[in-house]
Amino acid sequence: MQPEKIKSLQRAIKAMHGCDSRYVESVPVKEVFNKLIAWQGTVEVFDLVGHDKAKRAYAWKYEEGKEIKTIAVLEIPPVDSPQSAVKVAIAATARRNEN
Repeated sequence: MQPEKIKSLQRAIKAMHGCDSRYVESVPVKEVFNKLIAWQGTVEVFDLVGHDKAKRAYAWKYEEGKEIKTIAVLEIPPVDSPQSAVKVAIAATARRNEN
C-alpha cells in the first residue's frame, strides 16, 4: 500500500460520493473477456463513513491514452466485491463509448 495513492483515492471517493472512507485492503484483480485480459490491476477497498446507501467502495486508477483516470464504485448490488466492481466499470465504459 502506498500512502499517497490511498489518500488520492480517498479524496476521489469524497469528491464522487460525498463521504469519508477508511482503507481496508488491496486486492489484485484480473478480468478476462473472450480469453483476453480486459483489465488487470489492484483494487483498493474502503469502508465508507456516513454514506446513506453503501458501506463500502472499490477504487483504482488506470491509464486512458496519456490520461490517468480514477474510478470509485460503491458496493451497491450487483457490486459485492472488487471483481464485480471492475466488471460494472468496464460495462459502463463500454456503454459510454457506444453512444
